[in-house]
Amino acid sequence: MTVQFVGSGDAFGTDGRFQACISLRWPQAHVQLDCGASSLIALKRLGLNPRSVDAVIVSHLHGDHFGGLAFLVLDQQFVRRERPLTIAGPIGLRERLLQAMDVLFPGSSSVERRFELNVLELAERMPTRVGPAEVTSLEVVHPSGAAAYGMRIRCDDKVVAYSGDTEWTDSLLELAAGADVFICEAYTFKRLPAVCADRSRPRRQGV
Repeated sequence: MTVQFVGSGDAFGTDGRFQACISLRWPQAHVQLDCGASSLIALKRLGLNPRSVDAVIVSHLHGDHFGGLAFLVLDQQFVRRERPLTIAGPIGLRERLLQAMDVLFPGSSSVERRFELNVLELAERMPTRVGPAEVTSLEVVHPSGAAAYGMRIRCDDKVVAYSGDTEWTDSLLELAAGADVFICEAYTFKRLPAVCADRSRPRRQGV
């Protein structure tokens, strides 16, 4: 299994880093965790062909984690993709994705495609087949207009646990237990005021 950080930056592109996007690759499968607005650029810059992506699993519905899906789907339409593409995430993903597509590219949500686009909405704690992987979601604490999830992704007897944005929650302990790899996004170690006195932004501390 190969884990590659395609993007691990914040919503504002601090220090020129790309937004959340992680590539998980096995010999027979390619799963992408999150798809921030800059992810298509980041994938191509690293030489990762978006056609190879079997499934995209979204942790929550903020633009720096799912905003690149509209660009990814349209790109795959233009390159005449024929393999199915599965997108999975919290309940509410389908409606939000269709809205985003039509805001950015009017009519793109209903256009006829050569490939099958499957959008799955994941129920908490319900193991679900997503492309080549089995995904189990646990709710974390991060308001985004829908549930925010940490996820356990199982493929080829390997388990990757992933948490996008969240406050501390005991769900992280359950999420990480027994995983081969635990990826935990962190913006700050302590909660800061919403607006700092000098209006500067706190830096992300680690991924």
